[in-house]
Amino acid sequence: MSEENTICVGEQTESIPTASQENTEGHDGEHSEIQQQAEEGSNKQLSADTYYKYEDIHSRPYITPDSEIPENLLFLSHSFGYDSRRRGNLQLLDDTTLIFIAGNLLVLLDISTKEQRYLRSCSGGGIGSITTHPSKTYFVVAEKGIQPNIIVYEYPSLQPFSVLRGGTERAYSFVDFNRDGILLASVGSAPDYMLTLWNWRKEEVMLSCKAVSQEVYRVSFSPYNPGQLTSSGSGHIKFWKMASTFTGLKLQGLMGHFGKTAATDVEGYVELPDGKVVSGTDWGNLLLWDGNAIKVEICRKGGRNCHAGMVQPFALEDGQLMTIGADGAVRGWDFESIDSADSNSDGSRFELEPMNEMVVGHNVCLSSLVKRSLPESCIWFAQDSNGAIWKLDLSFTYTTPDPECLFTFHAGPIQAMDASRKSHLMATAALDRSVRVFDFLAKKELTTTRFNQGGTALGWAPPVVNQSGSLLVTGFEDGVVRLLELYDPQRLHMVSGRSPKGDAMLRLNQAFKPHNAPVTAVAYERNGEILATGSSDSTVFFFTIGEKYNPIGFVRVPGPVQALEWSPHSHSENRLLILCQSGHVVEVQSPDPEAERPCNTFQLPDLSSRSFRFRSIKSRIKREAEIARRQAAKEKKKKEREERLKQSKNPDIEPEEEEEEEEEELPSIYIPESPSPLYCGFYSQPGQFWLSMGGYDSGFLYHCKFSEKQDQDPDQRQDEPFDFLPVHSTDNDPIRSVTFSSNRQLLLCGMHSGSIRVFPLQPADHSLTSMQAYWALSVHDNKYGPLRHIRCSHDDLFVLTVGDDGNIFSFSLLPPEELQKGLQRSRARVPSPRVGLENEALAQDIEDPAAYSIETAKQKLEKDRVRREAELKIVAKQKKLAELQKQFKQLLTVNQSLPEQVRLKPVELQLDQRFREQAERVKAQRVREVRKQMAWEEERSSIALRKLQDWFKDSLEANVVTVVAIRSDHRVSTYRLPALARPSTGLRHHRPGLPDEDEAAAPERRKSRAEPAKDSSVLEEEEVLRPPPARPAGIKLADRQVERLRKAAEKAEQARAKIEKRRKEWAQLYAEKPDENCEDPQDVQAIREAKENIGDLKLKSAKDFTVPKHLRVNAERKRAQLIGLEENMREKQTEMNRRIVTLRDSKVRLVSQLCAQAQQVQKVQQRLAAIHHRPPPTLPTILPEETPEKRLQYSHATLERYRHLREQRLKNMEQEEQEGAMSLLEQLEKEMEGEDGKEEEEEERGEEGTPGLSPSYLTREEKEKEEAKLSKLEKELRMEEEIRLLREQDSLLEQMESWVCQFDAELLLLRHQKLRLDWQLKMADLHQMTLYQELLLLKEFERREDKLQENLSARIKEEKSIMSKLEEYNEQLGLRRGDIAKLQEREKALIAAFHASLGEENKFEDFLTKVFKKKVKRVKKKEQKEGGEEEENSDDDSDDDDEWDDDDDYDSTEEGGAALDNNVCPPGCEPELFENTVQLRERRLDLEELLAEERKSAEALKKECDTLVKKEKLVKSSRKAAEDDLELVNREKQQKMNELDVVVPIRLHQIEFIANGSVPCDLSPALVLDMKELNRLRERIRQLQAEKSHQRDLYIQARQQHVRLIHDRKDMVTQIQVLEKVCNEQMRMKFGRPVDLEALQTLSGNRTMEELKQEKLVREGRRGAPGSDFPTRKKELEQKLNSRQKKMGKQFQDYRRRADQEEIRRLQGLVKIQAQQAEALRREIGLLSRKGVHVLPPSQAPKPLLAPMPTHTCHTHTRRQGPRRPSKPLKAHNSASKQGAN
Repeated sequence: MSEENTICVGEQTESIPTASQENTEGHDGEHSEIQQQAEEGSNKQLSADTYYKYEDIHSRPYITPDSEIPENLLFLSHSFGYDSRRRGNLQLLDDTTLIFIAGNLLVLLDISTKEQRYLRSCSGGGIGSITTHPSKTYFVVAEKGIQPNIIVYEYPSLQPFSVLRGGTERAYSFVDFNRDGILLASVGSAPDYMLTLWNWRKEEVMLSCKAVSQEVYRVSFSPYNPGQLTSSGSGHIKFWKMASTFTGLKLQGLMGHFGKTAATDVEGYVELPDGKVVSGTDWGNLLLWDGNAIKVEICRKGGRNCHAGMVQPFALEDGQLMTIGADGAVRGWDFESIDSADSNSDGSRFELEPMNEMVVGHNVCLSSLVKRSLPESCIWFAQDSNGAIWKLDLSFTYTTPDPECLFTFHAGPIQAMDASRKSHLMATAALDRSVRVFDFLAKKELTTTRFNQGGTALGWAPPVVNQSGSLLVTGFEDGVVRLLELYDPQRLHMVSGRSPKGDAMLRLNQAFKPHNAPVTAVAYERNGEILATGSSDSTVFFFTIGEKYNPIGFVRVPGPVQALEWSPHSHSENRLLILCQSGHVVEVQSPDPEAERPCNTFQLPDLSSRSFRFRSIKSRIKREAEIARRQAAKEKKKKEREERLKQSKNPDIEPEEEEEEEEEELPSIYIPESPSPLYCGFYSQPGQFWLSMGGYDSGFLYHCKFSEKQDQDPDQRQDEPFDFLPVHSTDNDPIRSVTFSSNRQLLLCGMHSGSIRVFPLQPADHSLTSMQAYWALSVHDNKYGPLRHIRCSHDDLFVLTVGDDGNIFSFSLLPPEELQKGLQRSRARVPSPRVGLENEALAQDIEDPAAYSIETAKQKLEKDRVRREAELKIVAKQKKLAELQKQFKQLLTVNQSLPEQVRLKPVELQLDQRFREQAERVKAQRVREVRKQMAWEEERSSIALRKLQDWFKDSLEANVVTVVAIRSDHRVSTYRLPALARPSTGLRHHRPGLPDEDEAAAPERRKSRAEPAKDSSVLEEEEVLRPPPARPAGIKLADRQVERLRKAAEKAEQARAKIEKRRKEWAQLYAEKPDENCEDPQDVQAIREAKENIGDLKLKSAKDFTVPKHLRVNAERKRAQLIGLEENMREKQTEMNRRIVTLRDSKVRLVSQLCAQAQQVQKVQQRLAAIHHRPPPTLPTILPEETPEKRLQYSHATLERYRHLREQRLKNMEQEEQEGAMSLLEQLEKEMEGEDGKEEEEEERGEEGTPGLSPSYLTREEKEKEEAKLSKLEKELRMEEEIRLLREQDSLLEQMESWVCQFDAELLLLRHQKLRLDWQLKMADLHQMTLYQELLLLKEFERREDKLQENLSARIKEEKSIMSKLEEYNEQLGLRRGDIAKLQEREKALIAAFHASLGEENKFEDFLTKVFKKKVKRVKKKEQKEGGEEEENSDDDSDDDDEWDDDDDYDSTEEGGAALDNNVCPPGCEPELFENTVQLRERRLDLEELLAEERKSAEALKKECDTLVKKEKLVKSSRKAAEDDLELVNREKQQKMNELDVVVPIRLHQIEFIANGSVPCDLSPALVLDMKELNRLRERIRQLQAEKSHQRDLYIQARQQHVRLIHDRKDMVTQIQVLEKVCNEQMRMKFGRPVDLEALQTLSGNRTMEELKQEKLVREGRRGAPGSDFPTRKKELEQKLNSRQKKMGKQFQDYRRRADQEEIRRLQGLVKIQAQQAEALRREIGLLSRKGVHVLPPSQAPKPLLAPMPTHTCHTHTRRQGPRRPSKPLKAHNSASKQGAN
């Protein structure tokens, strides 16, 4: 179709859907509307130009742009495969044409002629599903790819009729027409699983929705209910209905519920006329669905499955439901029975036998069937997942023919393929256990041979090995290698006279097993002398080639073998390249077949080898490419700027530099943890090879070589490629296989996506530099069809490919017409059979998969040989021992025949004691072996006992003990408490809360940051207060002066101590002074308690109720409450159990005491007459339930009895089964109880003894006779004895009665207490249930609450961090301002000192003022840089200095006079004054620099504070929002908790909620309140009223006191001002000005000043008078000095002290200045001498600048001698520098 027609179709598609949503009312049903719209579109008449053109829409090969590669490089010749494991991959167009999917092709197969026609996919991404129209005039191809289309083709013209777009994102999994063929349903695969209904004629979507979130296998319309659909797939089935809603028609789906039936994948189903659905299962039964539930599961009689394995219903015909299964059978079931099926009473199964059955084959797995369209036809075509297409006649009559297999193919992935070097033959092997040979020139299969295992490797022997080209080497998954010979059986017939069938046959020549795992590669050596086989067991085996292949040996490699390649003839050495899947590459030398080998193994340890382990460099390549890209982008931008600069009108004006964009971080170097798989490789040059890697390292071909260092372990090596070649668009599509044409001018690559790539190469291009342009075509399935093998034919005219999708394709390099002409006379030649082949016996095959490999067999033979040798040695030893025994017996016989005096004694004939020890050791060893053998049984028995004890005994904390009363039936039992579980380490993880740690850490940070400033100030203060160094003792003071200094020091020390004490008192007083805004702590505490206790006065059920923070609960607290409640309940129960057990123990003691008392009563009654006997009380017994622990006590006799009973039970097993017998344990318990009863009776009898003949047993006559014999005294004694015994009897019985009554009373009291505890525990259980419900509710809110709390905590933490920083910055800002103020004070003091140094009327005042105020450029020391930069900058600095100096010279000129140099002291000026001025200037400059820095820091801190203040406002607002969100959650949580029901048992009199004199039916408005709480609230009201009046009185008193204190404070302030004024006046009168009294009081004598004064006096005395007058003058001066001191008093003491200190400091400064001047002169002399300049005398040398303060170091610049060179730009620069300095 033309482009215009395509656009019209698209426009029509966009305009129609809106019409489908209108006028939905007025139709009989939902389907009628869609039916009507679809029928309107079906009436359009199609002309020839309305079709799309197939040539315009089908996919084409990709060719590199600007390359000369032709589009038709390869021509599809034939497809030999069939993707039999794809669902629904068989459709029928007409009676003779089948269609199926083969990778990216749709194959139209003529059944009769076996000719094939092909249609390519339009997207190039593969085909997802196909179906045919009910009229067979159209068929649908649903594709795969990005936004795939559905193509509707017209048949038989094969022209595209319509293109359906936008139905899914990636691929279609199934398509189907409805019964009328008007609508088309499609379902997509991952990720959208979109179900779409199409009006396919109009190319529009009718309805669409997402099916499920799982893979969908099938979707179909119901043939009986047009408005219903069914879909099925992975673990589901879904029922759809087109329903009418107020917005139009919608698809409504109902998911099927499996219920008690196990969920299963539903591959197939059938809709029944009444709406039911029958589906299959994984286990072989049928499921009948009614609605969306399973009505019944259908199986065969006896519970047998309908099919073995997967079952699929596929049709409903002639009253029977047809099903197929994985067992290869087709069965028909009675429809009426299924439709009316109902489950039996035993379960949900319905048993039914099939009506008809056809078994297609034993190795058949039917997956889909299609029926011939002829009426009354019973012919079906079946898809066999094991690689076949069958023709079935399902008429089920007596004349029904057998199933006919039309075509056979490989099933599943094809593992190996190779082409013959002599003819157009191809051999393939797959895991379906078949090896097939094809004639790809004649496009037919020649022969197929099946084996017991699947084939995994295959190679065609080269002509150097087999000239006829008839030998195939195949490897199988069990490690067996078979040599197969291909021959033409027809030619064999000419020799032997036989008549075989077929065009070719494969004959087994030899079979051997070199490996224990699948064989993955086979390769012949280039000279045809050695065969190498590789396996996934990481071994490579070598064989010599001859009539029989003999093993040479094997080598081990680091990983499973992927491929083998022998070095070509161009290489000097014959070596084998072994490629391993793990990324290892090993190269071994060809083994010498004649070399000697070890006799016990085939391993070749001495075979030289080299190894290479691939290390990923892909990330480094990407990094370098990114660097290059960025550099190129920078260069491009630079060139563009230069171009713009050239094109600009004002070239003198430099353009503004563009701001550089922030570059992204370079990709990091990444090495994958698991190595990437190695797919293929090949030699390039000796020792060098190319590799294609998968996984992360795909996208490149890596050129590698073996390292010279081969000492390292191969598993530990890390080798990198030395070169690489990027391959276009292969990051996710690596190269899986590679082959070259015979002239190596074409490189053919099989890709992971199933496509072919052909790269033209230059001759002898081993480095692949010409591998640039390529031709690519999608062939196999893009998703699961990696192109595993690709080969060229021997004449390079054909290209052969096989993939994991089971497809085999052949392509020709010539067009079909030219190919037919060129090969018209030639055809593929099958080799002729060898001479004598018919007489050769068949080679023995290895059919057992567990057979020994060659190496294992050899090792086993060696072990058998060693074992046979050992057995022979044992037999020889045994024979020798038998001879020795015989000789010993003969010696014994001879010894017995000797006389006794010469006969040897038996002791002398005994063997060595070591033999007896050896026998003991053997016996101990056997005992250990027996114990070892019985260890399992012993362990099993102990485990069983432990399990029983854990379950029945240890699971409870204690057995239930029941204590029974003695005189009543009252009883009390302990609680059944389970054993306490192991306590958990914590309730749960720590919930996010307020950042307390940060709160504590913030002051620490502020403190730590404030400490440096404090330390610096302390250091400065210490530096200021540090006393000057002591002067050397040169002048000795007089004793009077020393004493005066001592007293002054003591007095100053006392004053200092007094002042310090007063200062501490004031500090303590000020510390106790409260802040103006301070509140009383007691008031604050009272307010906090009131807020916490009063809370929100609204009910908790109110919507605006706010839960106080201390009452808020979360899951953790609720869990703690629940655990605490459980522990409390358990504690109560444990305490009650303890009391009951104590009562039980007291009963046991009571029973023993009663028995003892009964015995005493019996003894007493034995001595009394019978008429005086009182009946003793019944002795209580201990019941079994009172001592349950005795049931688990057993003895050895008990175990023996149990064993005896068990043996008897085993003997009488059959009789007991018939009669029914009690258990062994019950019988044992009864016998043991009987024995215990007998023992107790015997004990009682033993205790009672055999009483003698007592008077009570005498007859009356005997008693009368005896009494007659007694005297009167004896009668009185007997009477007295009788009274005493009666008394004793009564007391004993009364005591027994009291004991029993007391016990019963204790038990009754305990029973009442337990009943009360039961009531309390029941209430606790109800409370526990409520807590548990609250816990579940809180868990639901926990995640939200934690998230909000975490957010709030983060905001609080951020706010506190900001506040902490703000406080810190404010503190630093205050310090900076203080420093600025100090620096300003120092500057003022410096200026004052300068003016003081000038004195009055100094004629150089103006000059020195200019010198002092001169602005000198001061250069700071920079960090050390490279030497070149320093040298370059030095010249610039010197030029700047010249300009600066020139300006200074100009400024220093005086009006009307000569110019004065500011750096040189003018004549007439004191040098000391000039030097002092220069030094003061340096100090001023230092202060200005410090002041500028401090101001700059203060300004920066001010900006930071402003920023933090703004940020604080934002954070506070976000914190408020977070608190509001958390409060909303808490309210919602409280409302949910209010909705929980709480059980409160109350009596009727407790209900005071009465309406109209009666209790209302609805108590929901009522409030349940504890009476105590109600009374407390009433009392609290009265307390609050009294407290309110009390607080009002306190407030009035506090206000009055506040006013009084304010007046007192004002009076005190006025009094203080008056006293300060008086004090100042007194100081002015006494000292002339206000002074510091504390400093005055702490003044002490200055010893240094006294010594200097003494020294000065001595020096003056020496100059003014001779030595004889000096003592007299000294005496006079001292007297004058003392008199003056007495007169003037102490008022000038402070001034003298200050003057002395100033003089000392001046002298010290003068010495320091002179030393600095001398040092500066020395440096200048040295500098000038090095430069070769004439050195001026010291008087003419310019004065150097003094060194600045220690904190800032400046360079000293000298003025350059030379002419001035003024420069405007430099002056501007200098002025800018001056401003920066200021």
